[in-house]
Amino acid sequence: MTELELEAENKAIAQEYKELLRISYQTLTDEDKKIIRKAFDVAVDAHKDQRRKSGEAYIFHPIAVAKIVARDIGLGATSIAAALMHDVVEDTDITVQDIEKMFNPKIAQLVEGLTKIAKVKTDQEISVQAENFRKMLLTLNDDVRVILIKIADRLHNMQTMESMADYKQAKIASETLYIYAPLAHRLGLYNIKTQLEDLGLKYTEPEVYNDIVSKIKETKEEQDTYIKTISDVLSKSLTDEGIEFTI
Repeated sequence: MTELELEAENKAIAQEYKELLRISYQTLTDEDKKIIRKAFDVAVDAHKDQRRKSGEAYIFHPIAVAKIVARDIGLGATSIAAALMHDVVEDTDITVQDIEKMFNPKIAQLVEGLTKIAKVKTDQEISVQAENFRKMLLTLNDDVRVILIKIADRLHNMQTMESMADYKQAKIASETLYIYAPLAHRLGLYNIKTQLEDLGLKYTEPEVYNDIVSKIKETKEEQDTYIKTISDVLSKSLTDEGIEFTI
């Protein structure tokens, strides 16, 4: 990478971090922000030499997962910090004990739970692998936040699979439909469940998916016209009545 490209990438990383703090569903105290900043610094340093298949810096992935955890699931600073560091133990020399010393036992426990899930063997027969994975997830009841962060991790992976080989896309998508979408549904994450199912269909049944997408596009103009007609009728009626309104 050129110096200019590196500078632009660092700016983008800083921007993503600011966005993470801004979109948090919960009000973050100064102490919360310190914990998140420290976790961000640990993750940036741990992943500094890593890149994703797409070529982008790896750190964009944990930040994106933390954003889903903060905005879409509504968890607090402990979970945001764990999400930022969810691949640190698996990918680097940093241990769970190191994280406990740097932060606290709860964050360390969440990162350890996420590391255990990541270490489930992936070279087994798909049905055996999926069943083992499902059992493991369902027995991880010490802290449901482990599963919530893992679902956020899977959602971002599903959103960014374009650079993967076809067979890997199909395998990950099948596992998502079998394990993660039902789990998201059980945990009340209906918006995430829908996204996982849509993305799962995109990679397991691309023809069906593309057919549905094209049909939606075809009818969009018709739908927009219908909505405009209704809006115009409502606007006129409300204006005639002298009512202040917003549509």
